[in-house]
Amino acid sequence: MSANHNDELLRQFEDCSLPLEALGHSVHIQIAFLYLCRHPLLDVLARFPAALTRYAEAHGKRGLYHETISWAYILLIHERMQRAGRPQSWLEFASANPDLMTWSSTILKQYYPR
Repeated sequence: MSANHNDELLRQFEDCSLPLEALGHSVHIQIAFLYLCRHPLLDVLARFPAALTRYAEAHGKRGLYHETISWAYILLIHERMQRAGRPQSWLEFASANPDLMTWSSTILKQYYPR
C-alpha cells in the first residue's frame, strides 16, 4: 500500500468520512499502526482514542468505543513494532502479526478474562 493510500485512510478516519462498514477490526489495527509510525506512543494513546470516539459518535455508535481495549491494542501493536527491530510497511506488519488481525479469536483473551 502506498503512502498516499495510508494518508487517505487516516484523513477519512479523522474527518469521519470513512464509511462505517469499511472500519473492520483489521482496519482499526492498521490505523493504530499508522498512528504509531507517525507519532510517539504517549501521543497515540491520546490521539487515537479521541479520533476513534469522534468517529464512533459521527456514525451513531457512541457506546462502541472501549478505552481498555483500545489501549491494549495500541500497546500490543507498539510492542510488536519495537520487537521487529526495524520500520515495517503495513503489509509486512500485518503478515508478521496475524494474531492481531482477527477479532473473533482476539489476542486480548490471553490477558483479560471474559
